Amino acid sequence: MSAVPITLLKGDNDAVLRDAVRAFVDDLVGDEERSLVVEEIDVGAVDADGLDPLLVLVDAAQTPPFLTDFRVVLGRVTEKRERNDLVQPLVDYLLDPLPSTRLVLEWGTGKVPKALLEAVTRCGGAQVDSSPGRKVTEWVGEHLAESGLKVDADGRQRLVVWVGDDPSRLLGLIDLLTSTFGVGRKITAAEIEPFLGDDGSVPPWDLTDAIDRGDRATALDLLQRMVGQGERHPFQLLSTLHTHFGRMLRLDGAAVASESDAAALLGMKGSTFPARKAMGQARRLGHERIVRAVDLLARADLDLRGGKAWPDGLVLEVLVARLAALSK
Repeated sequence: MSAVPITLLKGDNDAVLRDAVRAFVDDLVGDEERSLVVEEIDVGAVDADGLDPLLVLVDAAQTPPFLTDFRVVLGRVTEKRERNDLVQPLVDYLLDPLPSTRLVLEWGTGKVPKALLEAVTRCGGAQVDSSPGRKVTEWVGEHLAESGLKVDADGRQRLVVWVGDDPSRLLGLIDLLTSTFGVGRKITAAEIEPFLGDDGSVPPWDLTDAIDRGDRATALDLLQRMVGQGERHPFQLLSTLHTHFGRMLRLDGAAVASESDAAALLGMKGSTFPARKAMGQARRLGHERIVRAVDLLARADLDLRGGKAWPDGLVLEVLVARLAALSK
């Protein structure tokens, strides 16, 4: 059992975040009687009587345990609280947290205010990000290991493809595979396949990365998954490609010497990695091919609006194939 006074969990997928919180709380409770140890509070909007549920959470955190050595107080933040003043009571509590309380904060929406992040760090608390991000392969492996399922290398890779950019799909499947095969026996890709449906969608950067590599076959396969299982609208995909090549157009010929300069020109905040990718690809393509790519995007936009009597899917396939050819 952790003695950390507060653990703040956040993530970009509600189902995955909720599962991570459940597992974390279960670990804190251990062999204790859950009903005596855990108190859950939804921290939504201020109610009609003017009562802020955050004050209820702080009051619960300040309550000593009864018949147990500690209490786990779980606060589910369901309303945006991005300003410092909206979390001030919690920040004040963390100046002197009750030693017997294990406060767990499930941050379900919006950015975490800077004052709260600083207070968590200052009191020795912890922050956990449940988002798989781009490391879906590692995330799938970790969850399989935690479940006790043993899946061979081909099976793990098949699951990564099937999960796509919706990791919550794996959570229910793990329960199903566990109940079917049990733990301890190695499961193969062939044994997993009957339990899978269509492959999941993919994040947009997978498509743009394949285009940048000039990998037409992969790019077209990813396009199909995004339009089909991902159910992305054609204009959503076109917007993604416009943004991608638009960055290169803005960097083309600009006086940028570093990725930081590129990020500043593009108005990016946080990680400069996307700016570095755009700068590198802009230099590889050169002015003429960047202009050609922008022209292809403009033509596809007109075609999707009725300029050609083609199905939307065909317009996008031709566009993606031509863009990938430019990068080859």
